[in-house]
Amino acid sequence: MSEKSIIVIGAGIAGLSAGCYGQMNGYKVRIFEQDTRPGGLCTSWERNGYTINGGLAFLGGSGPLTKIYQIWEELGVVPALRMIDYEYFGIVEGEGNKKFYLHTDLDRLEVHMKDLAPEDKAAIEEFIRAIRIFTKCQLPFDKAQELYTPFDKIKLLFTHLSLFRAIGKWKKVSISEYVTRFKNPFLREAFLQIKALFSDDLPTAMILLFFAWSHMKSAGYPEGGALEFVRAIEKRFYDLGGNVNYRVRVEKILVENGQAVGILLEDGTEHRAGHVISAADGRTTLLHMLEGEFNSDEIDVHYREFPLASSVVLVALGISRQFPEIPHLGIGLIYSLKSPVEIGGKIVTTLRPMIYNFDPSLAPEGNTLLRVVLSADYDYWKALQESGKYKEEKVRVAETVVALLEQRFPGISLDVEMVDVATPLTFERYTGNWKGSIIGWDLTTKTAFKPIPKTLPGLQNFWMAGQWVEVGGGIPMVALSGRNVIQLIARSDKKPFTTMRIMA
Repeated sequence: MSEKSIIVIGAGIAGLSAGCYGQMNGYKVRIFEQDTRPGGLCTSWERNGYTINGGLAFLGGSGPLTKIYQIWEELGVVPALRMIDYEYFGIVEGEGNKKFYLHTDLDRLEVHMKDLAPEDKAAIEEFIRAIRIFTKCQLPFDKAQELYTPFDKIKLLFTHLSLFRAIGKWKKVSISEYVTRFKNPFLREAFLQIKALFSDDLPTAMILLFFAWSHMKSAGYPEGGALEFVRAIEKRFYDLGGNVNYRVRVEKILVENGQAVGILLEDGTEHRAGHVISAADGRTTLLHMLEGEFNSDEIDVHYREFPLASSVVLVALGISRQFPEIPHLGIGLIYSLKSPVEIGGKIVTTLRPMIYNFDPSLAPEGNTLLRVVLSADYDYWKALQESGKYKEEKVRVAETVVALLEQRFPGISLDVEMVDVATPLTFERYTGNWKGSIIGWDLTTKTAFKPIPKTLPGLQNFWMAGQWVEVGGGIPMVALSGRNVIQLIARSDKKPFTTMRIMA
């Protein structure tokens, strides 16, 4: 067993990131993945000539005005992929043909909001000022948080004082609370609809950050979607000399004398290394692969008390027409339904179709991929599977969604030529993620920016990376998680941490 070898469980973004940075730092890295392709929850799949973008609406740090852009240079995403910048983050449609255009340009956004709600001039100006603070402050990421000395923390506080003040102020205020500052009912309702896409207790800081990245042309979409994005990182890993083993399931993490020494696969074979990183589902890692032996009160609190992000149902449709009237939208078109509808065991009041007319590579020429994501109840779908009514309900959900789209886009039902429905059980089956949750922990005012240990008490040479140690998940955060873990491993081996960037 070489001391300079690493085994990574899971070829999602965190696992691939750890693999790349491990190879950059002189380790021999092998990744073991249960699926047939990389990406985990950030992936795409093909159906009847269409590519269904399953997990990437926009990429934080996609432009060079943010420091996070450096990570994508290091991981081979840029300049390999062309980034498509959005003119609008989204459009919220209301009654009486009212429309709230979420301009990515802050000057245009401010003018538009004041036109919609002149009575909210002061609140709008406060909102725009807050976003501008986030555009001027770069999130520090060069060093893993665990490596900061007291002096580093003091220095960071002074050099990023305005950022920490802004985060401290706005992370404690939920969007639900914040919107009460607006007098205009449409503006208030529009923000609540945006909030519903994320969390009931979403910190205002996150919305401000999304708008700031968009304004900086750093929340773009990688052409080709999630799988092309992941393939770029996979290629980078291979080019650095790494190796991925697909279609293999890890049954157990091997521990000897309090040290992780390798893994046992489902087929009975053992593989050994100097370090083991789990970038897989956190609960499976702790309770199954490690048999619950190395938990702590702190970790138990996270898994007992932290809210789980909602599971989803993803309805993808192949449409034999285009939508030139719909501009490029980062999170889609958002509008309220005429009346609430029950879909998949949940009451739905708002629909958010994501129309991929800006990426023709996802559909046959002249056609368009359309995607609708709905909040879902895992237990509801699990019960349907056990009762034998699972497939029947998937058909009903698709028919209901098409009927609702018909109200906004007359005639669209006649143009549907491909239908695909993914449920929480789908995401669980392919990724192993607990209850099919697509981002792990829910991002709330109580959980945001709270660190979760990447190591376990009493177990050496073992590390965790990914969404279960990064509250709120998010592609930049899980990529950074893999980077940080390699920094910690390098420190444990008394090695300097180095990176290599691919630049245009």
